[in-house]
Amino acid sequence: MSPVLANLFLHYAFETWMAREYPTVQFERYADDAVLHCASESQAQEVLAALSDRMVEVGLRLHPDKTRIVYCKDGVRPGSYEHEAFTFLGYTFRARRSRSRRGNLFLSFDPAISREALTKIGREVRRSPSGLRGPAGAVRAGGFRRRFLLRR
Repeated sequence: MSPVLANLFLHYAFETWMAREYPTVQFERYADDAVLHCASESQAQEVLAALSDRMVEVGLRLHPDKTRIVYCKDGVRPGSYEHEAFTFLGYTFRARRSRSRRGNLFLSFDPAISREALTKIGREVRRSPSGLRGPAGAVRAGGFRRRFLLRR
């Protein structure tokens, strides 16, 4: 199936269904990956069961290794759960220490580049004949040019 047809299919099979059946549950979808934002564990379990049934209705199934309920642990939600992090589109979302505008440390649930994406980028840089290209490559190769300096 072409990517365009797959996207149209999932628009009707997933997005339209979600808007009709669970209008208060926000979600993001990219191709065949999605993140659904539920208010509680019980709501997440209900939506997961219904979504699994819906996918079977339309001839698909959820990937058992990639489908799970993740607890978005932060300073306001200090409990624990089996899964407290997930990776979506090359970013790992998990509890991280952050600093407020006033300089206070707190725990928030934020994204950062995933280890897999960082490893892949590192491989690409090492595989390139001159390492990095552009201004960063010029600095790395010793061909430093003044026009690439940051000015204050």
